[in-house]
Amino acid sequence: MLANLLEYDLEGLAAFCDRLGEKRFRATQLFRWIHQRGASSFDAMTDLAKPLREKLRVSSEVRGLAVTAEHRSADGTIKWLFDVGAGNAVEAVFIPEDDRGTLCISSQAGCAVGCRFCSTGHQGFSRNLGTGEIVAQLWFAEHFLRRHLRRGDRVISNVVMMGMGEPLQNYTALVPALRTMLDDHAYGLSRRRVTVSTSGVVPMMERLARDCPVALAVSLHAPTDALRDNLVPLNRKYPLDELMRTCVAYLDRAPRDFITFEYCMLDGVNDQVEQAHALVELVRGYTGPSNPNWCKFNLIPFNPFPASGLTGSPRAQIAMFARVLGDAGIVTTIRKTRGDDIEAACGQLAGDVKDRTHVAGRIAQQRTIMLKPILPAASGQKEI
Repeated sequence: MLANLLEYDLEGLAAFCDRLGEKRFRATQLFRWIHQRGASSFDAMTDLAKPLREKLRVSSEVRGLAVTAEHRSADGTIKWLFDVGAGNAVEAVFIPEDDRGTLCISSQAGCAVGCRFCSTGHQGFSRNLGTGEIVAQLWFAEHFLRRHLRRGDRVISNVVMMGMGEPLQNYTALVPALRTMLDDHAYGLSRRRVTVSTSGVVPMMERLARDCPVALAVSLHAPTDALRDNLVPLNRKYPLDELMRTCVAYLDRAPRDFITFEYCMLDGVNDQVEQAHALVELVRGYTGPSNPNWCKFNLIPFNPFPASGLTGSPRAQIAMFARVLGDAGIVTTIRKTRGDDIEAACGQLAGDVKDRTHVAGRIAQQRTIMLKPILPAASGQKEI
């Protein structure tokens, strides 16, 4: 089988070129062609010697993912469904804003964590994605958007690993993908603008701090172990005290001076004022009352789906909850819902893949969908 060059970060590609008898600078040239220019044909790589191009043709390819559907939201958000084989599919979402373009990427087909408020978790787990399948979502989206927006400069400025799956349960494939995103010869993204979201896989958080520290978002959702055990089953293995200590330690290497805590607002479950005060005490318990600024909270309106048995908090309740945190000196934002009309909002990435028994048939039908020109980015929320 031909090697897929999207699987390699620059070091991996250099090792591959070395096996072909080629020098490292050839790997750098090849890396730039693939990621900066979006080339998939070796014939297009005109500054590579013909003998090298011939070696590449017989040994490798640049193999992206088949796009089986595209959905556009009224707010400018775009969701793509990618076929990853064997009846499985994953989704990625582009969120345009005035000052940034954010791509939300999947790391697994399905998810094994099973958070109660996440429709992806209710889909079940199929498999981990490979590095090439993770990178392919960015590779496709970046160069598709450049062509259709008629732009020569970078469109995607931020990447969030907040799509389908728990990224840190696919650590071996994740880290080379992150390195490709950060590499100046590829996408050149700042570590501050690449975010890994996790439900709290503590050992892998510790490894990420050593191997490839990027911005970190932690799905918290509760101020006590009893409640978090119910909402985020992973808490039974890595309880709050262990998680919070790991978050504080992560800051020694993190590109930001804070951890973002994601908090899905569930009516009558975790949205009471008393629970907001409990969160303040939880945070202060790890840094002292005079220094609560090691984290920020991102309050997320819940996007209901029938299997959850949950409803979203009223806007007034969310505002009251945010006020308690803000009054305690904790930076708090309320996430603006984007793309909910195409099931692309937070916690909704299962829309076209939630019934895997029918996904192959849908894929066959959706191959006829034509991709239309993209309209200019809509103005939107400043926080992701």
